[in-house]
Amino acid sequence: MQHGFIKVCAATPEMRVADVDFNTQKMIEAIKESSAHGSQLTVFPELCVCGYTCGDLFNQTTLIKACENALSKIAEATNEIDTLVFVGAPIRHDGKLFNCAIAIHRGKILAVIPKTFLPNYGEFYEGRYFSSSTEVVMDYISLNDKQFVPFTTKILFMASNCPGFTVAAEICEDLWSVQSPSLKHAQRGANIIVNLSCSDEIAGKAERRRTLIKAQSGKLICGYVYCNAGDGESSTDMTFSGHNIIAENGKILTESKLFKNGLLYSEIDVEMLGSERCRKAGAYYTDLKEERQDQRGDDGYYRSVFETFESEDNLSRKFSQTPFVPQDGLSERSELVLTIQQKGLEKRLKHTHSKTVLIGISGGLDSALALLVACRAFKSLGLDSKNIIGVTMPCFGTTKKTKGNSLKLIEALNATAKTIPISGSVLKHFKDIGHDFDDRNVTFENAQARMRTMVLMNMANDMGGLVIGTCDLSETALGWSTYNGDHMAMYGVNASVPKTLVKHLIAYEAEKLGGEVKKILTSILNTEISPELLPPDENGNIAQKTEDIVGPYVLHDFFIYYALRYAFPPDKIMFLAENAFKGVFSSKTIKKWLKSFYERFFKHQFKRSCMPDGVKVGAVSLSPRADWRMPSDAVANVWLEYFK
Repeated sequence: MQHGFIKVCAATPEMRVADVDFNTQKMIEAIKESSAHGSQLTVFPELCVCGYTCGDLFNQTTLIKACENALSKIAEATNEIDTLVFVGAPIRHDGKLFNCAIAIHRGKILAVIPKTFLPNYGEFYEGRYFSSSTEVVMDYISLNDKQFVPFTTKILFMASNCPGFTVAAEICEDLWSVQSPSLKHAQRGANIIVNLSCSDEIAGKAERRRTLIKAQSGKLICGYVYCNAGDGESSTDMTFSGHNIIAENGKILTESKLFKNGLLYSEIDVEMLGSERCRKAGAYYTDLKEERQDQRGDDGYYRSVFETFESEDNLSRKFSQTPFVPQDGLSERSELVLTIQQKGLEKRLKHTHSKTVLIGISGGLDSALALLVACRAFKSLGLDSKNIIGVTMPCFGTTKKTKGNSLKLIEALNATAKTIPISGSVLKHFKDIGHDFDDRNVTFENAQARMRTMVLMNMANDMGGLVIGTCDLSETALGWSTYNGDHMAMYGVNASVPKTLVKHLIAYEAEKLGGEVKKILTSILNTEISPELLPPDENGNIAQKTEDIVGPYVLHDFFIYYALRYAFPPDKIMFLAENAFKGVFSSKTIKKWLKSFYERFFKHQFKRSCMPDGVKVGAVSLSPRADWRMPSDAVANVWLEYFK
């Protein structure tokens, strides 16, 4: 699949304990089905060829030989299939029996990977039958007197025609152990870890399994394909639920329903994983130098190269239209973000010994959020909310609705309202600089924004207070702020909050506070986003609508997330946006605003280079002191090539 997506499958077919022929046929059918579905990687459960619960039958030569023959049949069945397949089987080697994962591709067995950590507690008795991989020096093995293949845990499977598609395997308990083999696999370059498992189902175990797999995939910055045995295993003492999980970088992409055998599919983004690893590489590989003993840097790993195919460009996984907004647990996340904003402001107030703050209140979203955060901080510090000064500064574009909402909100939150009309000051300034009032150019607009900032700054000096900035992450990314106007403040509480999240935070606080505050905030949420720097229309309504000029914020926040958080190229962002906004925006519209995003983002870096302090609340921030260091003169041509 293009754009770095690898389609994977965790397959738990119907099986019978010790019925090798039956199991082999079901696996071959599953391999063909997953291949037809476009899967480039298919994983089966632990010891699936014969069944995990064979007990003392593992000591029977007849069973072990049947399993070896089955592997040859499975390999032969993949002659015309490019899918990389992992199956589980018991393998004898050097007089010992091993619980193994066998990698198969295009008619060949590529390698045999023995299990390292053998559970021998509770209901598990693997030590009775199997030996650990620690008892094997890196070796080769021949199954059914055919070609010799590596017999080792230290092996990576690398697709020659798909950069980043690098796979390694571990088996069940290996994941649960303190020193999982996957730790070293990932350090050597494995982007996808497969786990062939037979984890029985008891109360509470499914949640523990989810937690462990999420944590492992997040810690290793990898995709994790966990394939568990199903209800065909023996129920003498245990039941098995076929709980399959596909995870990526700390998130579960999909999981199967308990006690339902079948094939589970998703796509793992190895391009994203590679980008994340590069970003964190300094800490990620710190211990490898000590382990490399010779001058060649030989790490003792085999590399098995295979060739994959390009699956169709249709994703089974879905991408949220609002990646900055959590899809579940919204209340908890909203409270956390607001608390982070609040605590950042509290620290600045305590450090500067300030008892007063000033906020320019416009009747819009950002200033409403800043005011809500200030109220929370003052309440936490035991300060009088009357020392929160909400300043409305009506001018040429101010409407009755926004001015009314501003004053109502300040009053409802028990802050102090100050109204300072600036029309006269701006007109005098126009006269001073020789600007024609009828020329509604950028000077006409920015003079108002800068006048408001001057008023706030001078009032703050006069009152010994701090000016709280309202500019959000989306505006900062697009340069949609007036340099030395709303661009400037003494502390920015919204600095890393994107517009789509601003709306959710206000909606959350509205529900929490209720009453008159909820009514006013709901009105603000339903107001067109506008800087109100041009006069209203003939009916007194907002004429200057931000999203008509810069584009829909829901699109720009999507672009910001994937361009900055994961450094995706324009074609991939376009691909994801078409997937996420299908039926909402046309491809033409998405492409238009994506191009605009890149043009604006590069053009306005100079504003970000000197932006004021502001609290970081999420993974994306444009602070020049922390997360984003970019020269103001960088050119966007490489990114804009896509749009030609």
